[in-house]
Amino acid sequence: MISVVKTGIAASKAPVSGTVRAGNIVYSVHVSKDPETGAVVTGDIETQTRRALTNLKMAMEAAGGSLANVAQMTIYLIDDADAPGMNTAYREIMPEPYPVRATVVVNKLLGIGTRIELVAMAVI
Repeated sequence: MISVVKTGIAASKAPVSGTVRAGNIVYSVHVSKDPETGAVVTGDIETQTRRALTNLKMAMEAAGGSLANVAQMTIYLIDDADAPGMNTAYREIMPEPYPVRATVVVNKLLGIGTRIELVAMAVI
């Protein structure tokens, strides 16, 4: 059984939950959206990565943990040229030791203007 974690981040209009808990495992998905309005924060990849990771930080804190609890992450980018900028912002925000991570380049993400989407799994 899963339970939804109330993160304070604007809910998606799609039939999905942004952050859920299953026992001591927390799953969380984020794009670069403004947590209050739900609008996509556009801009370069560093700006979008910082916003998505800040949203993840909010979610982890709402679940009773921190970014240090993240064990695994998958990051989706729409352009492989964005990888260096994403890594710059990632290093600024994510604590060491870094979680295991896969970075995947996809053709498109659903949100207009969205350059990054991340999926995280944490143990809290």
